[in-house]
Amino acid sequence: MTGTGEEAFIAAVKPLVDAMGGELLPPDEAGADDVVLSWEGAAAVAVRLPQLADSLDHILAALERRKGMPLADLDRRAKQEVVRGLEARGAFAVRHGVETVAGALGVSRFTVYNYLNREKGA
Repeated sequence: MTGTGEEAFIAAVKPLVDAMGGELLPPDEAGADDVVLSWEGAAAVAVRLPQLADSLDHILAALERRKGMPLADLDRRAKQEVVRGLEARGAFAVRHGVETVAGALGVSRFTVYNYLNREKGA
């Protein structure tokens, strides 16, 4: 990092990277799958994106923090809302996504599928 503008840029993107479970790296440590962000024409920082399954775990942990309680302690209606929100974010395209969400909600896979099918039928 050279200037305060670049430092401000990195500080600005850090909450986004943290929210998605990514990692900031020096640009010279970027791998082939990392995303290098530039500031004023120069590489400023690299972002290592999480694996999709790790992202789902990160999203579930963030939901628990936002709700202020374990997702398993939510009532049925709130769990249905969580499932709808996760479906909109593509959580069930991730391998074992249904199982992961079911475990976090304290319900069976069948119940998660039921919540998903209920939404499609409505």
